[in-house]
Amino acid sequence: MGKSKLLFITHEMSPFLDLTKISEITRQLPQAMQDKGFEIRILMPRFGNINERRNRLHEVIRLSGMNIIINDNDNPLIIKVASIPSARMQVYFLDNDEYFQRKHVFADKDGKFYADNDERMIFFCKGAIETVKKLGWSPDIVHCHGWMSSLVPVYLKTTYKDDPTFKHSKVIYSIYDKEFSGALNADFAHKAIMADMNEEHTEVFKPGTNAALDAGAVKYSDGVVLGSADIDAETLNNVKNSHKSVLEFEETADFENYYNFYDEITNEELVHVA
Repeated sequence: MGKSKLLFITHEMSPFLDLTKISEITRQLPQAMQDKGFEIRILMPRFGNINERRNRLHEVIRLSGMNIIINDNDNPLIIKVASIPSARMQVYFLDNDEYFQRKHVFADKDGKFYADNDERMIFFCKGAIETVKKLGWSPDIVHCHGWMSSLVPVYLKTTYKDDPTFKHSKVIYSIYDKEFSGALNADFAHKAIMADMNEEHTEVFKPGTNAALDAGAVKYSDGVVLGSADIDAETLNNVKNSHKSVLEFEETADFENYYNFYDEITNEELVHVA
């Protein structure tokens, strides 16, 4: 596949933030794919408990300075970067004082889910896409991991479908064990709408539950990865009924199955044409 370009969008990655199994996958998988010849970029939020000094984060002035609009409010986006020397990989961090500078990630000290997690998610998904545009780097594959990246597929298939940066990008979404209980803000689906979108595009996301976010991401993705052994029946049923290409869960050391899946997804159109 030569120097295919592979973008990872995730809310956690080791060694910067270890919350669940996702952090291990998003650390090991990019390096494995880089070793197989892919050009890699990784984007994640700069949550307040990520130590900037210890991880040697520094601002990328040329990428910072954008505003992400949510509910008619301008929210400044600051981009920082850190390297993983042993892997020769750079990770870009999306920062915003209001949304991310907190001691805890998704819930307060009492375990209460933050009321604005919906806006934090919208900010991250929009910001990730705009950051890649500003990088001037067109990914062949965009691989989204977990619920906080679940709006990226619908944005790429609607608002950004004719954008030169993403026009030929394939989108893959990895589903994991249930990551949160309850639901996002009731107005979430309406707030998430962008240009060239309407209420129908976000209808599937409307319940705001973990399962609904996964269902929405699956609907607009080109391929789906089952990232955990234990995924709830409702979500598995949605995946089955979507008739999308699926990479089944499998513990693997060399990630050869991912490499083959990426190859399958990028070559699907050629097969259909033939």
